[in-house]
Amino acid sequence: MRTTKRFTPKVLARFAREGRGTGIYEEYIPWHRVSRGDPASRGRSHLLEWKDRLRELLSDGELGAQLFAVMLPDLDDSLEQYRLEQEPSQHPLAAYQDWPAHELFPGTLEIAAKLGIKHPLVSGDGQSADWVPSTDLLLVRRPTGQRRQLMAVSFKSEAAEELTKRNKELLSLEREYWRYRHAVWLLITPAQFDRRVVLTLRRTAAWALDMSVDVQTRALAVSTANGMPNHSLTQILNSLTGLLGDHFLAQRALWQSVWRGELPIDLRRGWRPHVPLLQVSPDEFRAFNPIASGRSACF
Repeated sequence: MRTTKRFTPKVLARFAREGRGTGIYEEYIPWHRVSRGDPASRGRSHLLEWKDRLRELLSDGELGAQLFAVMLPDLDDSLEQYRLEQEPSQHPLAAYQDWPAHELFPGTLEIAAKLGIKHPLVSGDGQSADWVPSTDLLLVRRPTGQRRQLMAVSFKSEAAEELTKRNKELLSLEREYWRYRHAVWLLITPAQFDRRVVLTLRRTAAWALDMSVDVQTRALAVSTANGMPNHSLTQILNSLTGLLGDHFLAQRALWQSVWRGELPIDLRRGWRPHVPLLQVSPDEFRAFNPIASGRSACF
């Protein structure tokens, strides 16, 4: 697919006219998109259907982070490629009616000046302009009985110690942006998770993210697996299919109960269906997910 060759001030101005980086829930439009009108990303892009909207993810790493995110039981919304405002702006939760609309927070230009670093620029077509930074994932969480909370997630494919000085400056800018907005900010690199876990999530996402299975059916999947310790995935699914009369429903019930943490298993398991489905403690299961456990790289 032919794409725009590079970022220029005109490209960023077009993004703004298109309303990118605005909206919530299914109306949200990512700042960077998987489209012909965007310069190609370095990684392999993905489209993931979740909650009535295609999530536009620009690399395998961002896909993994999104899969970890949707496992959070209190996740209310997930906004990929979230635009960071250059000028003072409202809190992102103001759009959800969960923060006073009149309160403004520093933009990236002010924060860069306070940090003593150069704000990134973009040039082309004889023009130059301030770059518009973005965060890979902005997660809106809604714990029971509490107001919404923000968690910002950035992914880097290289180890933290391999980051250049400039990369560290830009990450500092992003981190401070979210600190001013009272949000948790995580930097995820390959050191924060086991690649085998992401492979398991990718292989099972079709069932886990499909139409939701009711509580009673998920409970049946959990009780069936609990009653068959050290049995293979195939054996458990065959038994559950016999009870439900539908193999696809059995797959959905099993994997949705796993992703919800109702059936905590070792997610490092291989893809082969004859491999035993090994259960672990809830704490061990949570530790597989760097976002759920709040694990972040230092730089």
